[in-house]
Amino acid sequence: MTSFGYTLMTEQRGPRDLVADAVGAERAGFDFAVVSDHYFPWLDEMGHAPYAWSVLGAVATATERLPLMTYVTCPIMRYHPAVVAQKAATVALLSEGRFTLGLGSGENLNEHVVGRGWPTADVRQDMLDEAVTVIRRLLAGGYVTHEGPHYRVDSAKIWDLPEGGVPLAIAVSGARSIDRYAPVADAMVAVQPEPGLVERWDAAAGTDLPKIGQQPTSWGPDAEAATDRAHALFRWFGGGWKVNAELPGTAGFAAATRFVRREDVAAAIPCGPDVSAHVEAVRPFVDAGFTHVALVEIGGEMQPDYLEFARTTLLPALREEYGEAKDSAITTRPSA
Repeated sequence: MTSFGYTLMTEQRGPRDLVADAVGAERAGFDFAVVSDHYFPWLDEMGHAPYAWSVLGAVATATERLPLMTYVTCPIMRYHPAVVAQKAATVALLSEGRFTLGLGSGENLNEHVVGRGWPTADVRQDMLDEAVTVIRRLLAGGYVTHEGPHYRVDSAKIWDLPEGGVPLAIAVSGARSIDRYAPVADAMVAVQPEPGLVERWDAAAGTDLPKIGQQPTSWGPDAEAATDRAHALFRWFGGGWKVNAELPGTAGFAAATRFVRREDVAAAIPCGPDVSAHVEAVRPFVDAGFTHVALVEIGGEMQPDYLEFARTTLLPALREEYGEAKDSAITTRPSA
């Protein structure tokens, strides 16, 4: 059984619209919602990048049942991990336990704004390791003092903590990151539907822990227009995550993806009104063993109509094909 979620993509929508979209997603029957945490959009054409945590606070109080998650927050530079822990605890309380903190090592696109330079991938992973340690200690309660190679914490304490803590989902991309984070995470995040990732994660962490993926879509009544929109706004994915993590700004993404063709985008993203294409697009994740798949509808102006399509057509078709999820929660157990 697979749970299907909705992505609040901050790069293509303003803050008030994002809150309205979250309410619409709950009404449409999505099992959960995730939100991107960016300082920049990928491309200038996307046009937005509000502060995800303010949006989350509003969404938490505007919705009633929808589990929420960051997909994903980088706690290594732009945010100090002690501040991330406080934010996560607050959103968990506002949402009455519906929040999961998704974490990853980030992209230069967003982290460069604080002017500290962009570390190499191995250093970023070491920083994420230490950040996770700090966050888990603070969410466990009590005073925390920490002095490590990357962070210092001086007598910090989170005064408003949700009972049971906040679950942590951590982004992985291969064997090394799985071996690092499976022992300390409550769920796995990955952007590629690779069965090997799931198999290694299950072997390290247990088969009961969720595996969360994400699939872009470009729905609309006109397949050509939907393809044009996907190419204009989502061609940035063509470089792959190793490249995407390194580029410092939207101009870099525009230059790096200028040779990505419409047909390249259409081959990776279902474009147009055919519901069967949208249903089949998630099959690689389902077959790979992912338990949760968050859908990303491309184009800010498309969201209200897409949510109605999801309510009446897409979600029923997905559940008929892949089964009804027994539990919409993003994680099955909270961090201790």
